[in-house]
Amino acid sequence: MRCPYCRHPDSRVVDSREAEDGKIIRRRRVCQQCEKRFTTVEESILAVVKRSGATEPFSRRKVASGVLKACQGRPVDADDVAKLAQTVEDEIRSRGVAEVPANDVGLAILQPLRQLDEVAYLRFASVYRSFDSLEDFEAAIAQLREEHAARTTVANND
Repeated sequence: MRCPYCRHPDSRVVDSREAEDGKIIRRRRVCQQCEKRFTTVEESILAVVKRSGATEPFSRRKVASGVLKACQGRPVDADDVAKLAQTVEDEIRSRGVAEVPANDVGLAILQPLRQLDEVAYLRFASVYRSFDSLEDFEAAIAQLREEHAARTTVANND
C-alpha cells in the first residue's frame, strides 16, 4: 500500500476494524518513511455473471426489486422483502466465491420466496425455472400442495 503523502510503498497496519458484518475492513496504517497515518478501506466485491457474459456487482436492491415485481398485488411487506434480499446475499456470500452466475442468484431467491408467499414464488419460479407449459405450473402447484399437506399433518399430530 503506497502512502498517499509521500508515495512510499511500505506501510504498517496499526489497527483493523470490521464494518457491515465483516464485508468491509478499515485499516489504520502508518507510513514507514514519513510516519504519517492514513486509513484504507477494503471491501469484498461479489460479482454476478450475466447470461451475456458481462459481470456486474451484486445488488441487494436488484434482488428486492425482482421480488417486489413477483409480489405485486400480494400482501407482502417491504420489510420482509428486504430481509429476503439480505438472506439471499448472505447465502451467496457464504459460498466463498468471487463470481456467481445470475441464474444462481435467481435460484437462491426461490426457497425464501416460497416461504414468504407461494403465489409470488410461482411467478418468480416460472421465469427462473423456465416454465414452458401449463404442465410445468401444474407440477409446481402439486409440489406446493404436497408440502402444505405434509406440514398440516405434522402440525395436527403435535
